[in-house]
Amino acid sequence: MNFTKSQDGNTLTVELVGEVDSMNTPELEERLLKETEGITELIFDLKGLEYISSAGLRVLLTMQKMMKTQGSMVIKNTNDEVMDIFKVTGFVRLLHLE
Repeated sequence: MNFTKSQDGNTLTVELVGEVDSMNTPELEERLLKETEGITELIFDLKGLEYISSAGLRVLLTMQKMMKTQGSMVIKNTNDEVMDIFKVTGFVRLLHLE
């Protein structure tokens, strides 16, 4: 998994590329928690994400819950494979997808 970020004021955009699985989610969660301090809008760009495991879904759900108290979170550019995972797991109803 590659993690790139860009910040514009209080908006943080995080691009995830490759695979998010149980091996790299602890690092991802730790980085996200540090990077989102003072952020009011969190955007995940998933155009390069090929796979997300249940551990990765848990991180997204954790971030969604946290951002509800700070502002908002949106997920953009989800490819068909990852969207299928969101649909099968019911996460399409839990996350704000564009």
